[in-house]
Amino acid sequence: MEQLQQGVRRIVAPNPSPMTFQGTCSYVIGTGDVAVIDPGPDDPAHLRAIVEGLGRERISHILVTHAHLDHSPGARALSEATGAPVYAFGPPDAGRSAIMTELAARGIAGSGEGVDHGFVPDHLLGDGEVLTHGDWALTALHTPGHFCNHLSFAFEDTVLSGDVIMGWSSTLISPPDGDLHDYYQSLARIESLAPRILYPGHGAPVHDPRALIAEQRAHRETRSAQILAALHAAPATPEALRAHIYRDLPPTLHGAAQRNVFAHLIELTQQNKIQPTFPLAPTSEFSLR
Repeated sequence: MEQLQQGVRRIVAPNPSPMTFQGTCSYVIGTGDVAVIDPGPDDPAHLRAIVEGLGRERISHILVTHAHLDHSPGARALSEATGAPVYAFGPPDAGRSAIMTELAARGIAGSGEGVDHGFVPDHLLGDGEVLTHGDWALTALHTPGHFCNHLSFAFEDTVLSGDVIMGWSSTLISPPDGDLHDYYQSLARIESLAPRILYPGHGAPVHDPRALIAEQRAHRETRSAQILAALHAAPATPEALRAHIYRDLPPTLHGAAQRNVFAHLIELTQQNKIQPTFPLAPTSEFSLR
């Protein structure tokens, strides 16, 4: 278990992949009676490493940033092993915007890292709610975008940002679980706190949050501009736009790239810059207004 600063330790789950980088970061907050953020997958070896790494310390709270299979399934097993309750914003569909709720109702499903459909927390944490115990205090921040029930956690002058901001890659946004409009708002929310460091769900700590947030916002704005330029030439589907924009991407990542394109198309539709053939769907053709 790695000490990152006073009151923050990290242990990385052994689940590396193209979507998880070196693995899911599980964080331990405080000393004595501690909180564990994101136990990760239901991996007995990883959960045992968390418990054994704490020695005589006790896990009093288990917090989950969001209900993806690489973050939340270990929460219930760790709870059963320690007696600590699980806290989160809500079940996997909590926090969906109206347009994403409508897409989900029509059977359009996201993919990518995989949704933990059975995830049910013991206690709900509302936006801005402060959880205090022993020598630590965490403020829950509802930061959807990557996932609708996503929470980040403010700890002193840092933010544990889950998957909404990661240093090694921009995050996947896969409708209806992900929402680009919400993502922009979450970037602004975290930026307004001016954190000294971000501790992400995957990858190393981010020591210049403001610069990274600006970079990731600009990356998304550039992608939207590429989509608009392509649609200026001719109407196109998300699949055709993916093939045009992501020319050198390995085939294993084509699905994720296409879902990101669809997220941009939804957001541009909301801005009234483009229009789809109806109903709005991942197979729709889009054109400029």
